[in-house]
Amino acid sequence: MSDQFVHDVSDAELQAQDPDGRLYNEDLAPAQPSHRKWNAYQLFSLWMNDAHNAGNYTWAAGLFVGLGMSAFDVTLGIFLGSIIILIGCTLSGFMGHATGTPYPVISRITWGIWGANIPALVRGIVAIAWYGVQTYLASIALNALLSRAIPAFRDLSTATSPSILGLSVGGWICFILLSLIQLIIVRNGMEAVRHFQGLAGPIIWIVMLALMFYFLGKAGWGFNWFSGPGGKSISGGEQTRNILIAMAQTVGTLATLMLNFADFARYSPSRKAVVTGNLWGLPINWTAFAVTSVITTAAAAKVLHADMNQIKDPGILISHIDNSVMFYLFTGAFVFATIGVNIVANFVSAAFDISNVNPKRISFRTGGLITAIAAIVVTPWNYFDNPIVVGYFLGSLGALLGPFFGILIVDFFLVRKQKFSIRHMYLPSPKSIYYYNKGVSRYALYALIPSAIVALSIALLPWFSAIKDFGWFIGAPLAGVIYFLIANNRVIVLPHDTSEEAQPAAA
Repeated sequence: MSDQFVHDVSDAELQAQDPDGRLYNEDLAPAQPSHRKWNAYQLFSLWMNDAHNAGNYTWAAGLFVGLGMSAFDVTLGIFLGSIIILIGCTLSGFMGHATGTPYPVISRITWGIWGANIPALVRGIVAIAWYGVQTYLASIALNALLSRAIPAFRDLSTATSPSILGLSVGGWICFILLSLIQLIIVRNGMEAVRHFQGLAGPIIWIVMLALMFYFLGKAGWGFNWFSGPGGKSISGGEQTRNILIAMAQTVGTLATLMLNFADFARYSPSRKAVVTGNLWGLPINWTAFAVTSVITTAAAAKVLHADMNQIKDPGILISHIDNSVMFYLFTGAFVFATIGVNIVANFVSAAFDISNVNPKRISFRTGGLITAIAAIVVTPWNYFDNPIVVGYFLGSLGALLGPFFGILIVDFFLVRKQKFSIRHMYLPSPKSIYYYNKGVSRYALYALIPSAIVALSIALLPWFSAIKDFGWFIGAPLAGVIYFLIANNRVIVLPHDTSEEAQPAAA
């Protein structure tokens, strides 16, 4: 039934519903069958791009180096977390496939025509913050490459070179250059994104394995799965705690994708493709990449006389490779990979979110430009280099996005039972069944406020420091239960008579 809703409504008909473009533009329109080219492999390669990047490498290696976890703890924790992400992204993907629309438009069903901007803007802010971080991490690798290839460039990036807002001139050049490259790709549309990430995924796996074997060979192929840094043995309650923390942080790291996976699944030809791509891309691919990250870091620590907290950053780690050919290969691959994840996980979602605020004046490409500029203004290197800030950021990210996810899933699958009206999602007037109270759902707000307060308190207040990583696990179900109790059987699911204009619901 849902496919019929999408295919029976043409762009011209939707435009006629909204002639002023207040809710509609071609970037936010439902994906028609001819545009549904993201097959299972494309979705799998999307996950390869999302996993294989400097940010996730540093995070996984940081669990080993910073928190003292064993490789076994990290592997099992990330595997369990990826199962949860698999379920969430599959449900989100089903919504995108059914409606053919991106997350900000799907949110109109739950939050109302104008209320949808609330979760979209929150997710957009998070995406911009992470976009800046990923660009910064890629710029470190690019800086290392240029500094070795061009000796004069090295003088712009040393500790004693001039800096602007905490970043060297060389760092600024690399950061701006990467921002421009990503902007060019996005401005060429989603087809360019699809082809780019399809190419990047396999290349990164080959190079990542080569990097792991390179340092393992240097270390004499010795590695202990069950000990932390320095050979410390970990077992019992400490091991269980480590596994649960790794699981929780995995969910926090990918909380945005559980919402915005619909942005890509809308182009999928079938639900089977969504499930297959996610199965290969999450439990298998994501866990395998985490394992290679930890093994590479542990092996490098045995052979390099460097600070453990530095070599967990691949941009710094690869600077210790003495083989010039391998150095340039690894560095180029990490830059390429981080561009891929940044576009998939952050740039696209932020561009859609910003466009949804004012579709009449902000296209997807303009939203991308705003994203790129905002990421420069917030100077991400200043907050990412602070481990305390990063830890609380991950915790509050999961805590805040959890309630949005819980409300959306419960509304779409349990309250509305996957029924929706595409036409009314693009009708910017009280005639839409999704107009609610002047366009904002009170039910969604009533569920969000208490669950967000509880989840954020756990993530940020020192009294709850022992469970600060588990904000998502509390916020998502709490919001979902509250929403179901107050909204079930109280919302208009479909127009009573599709031949007549429906009255807005009282949500």
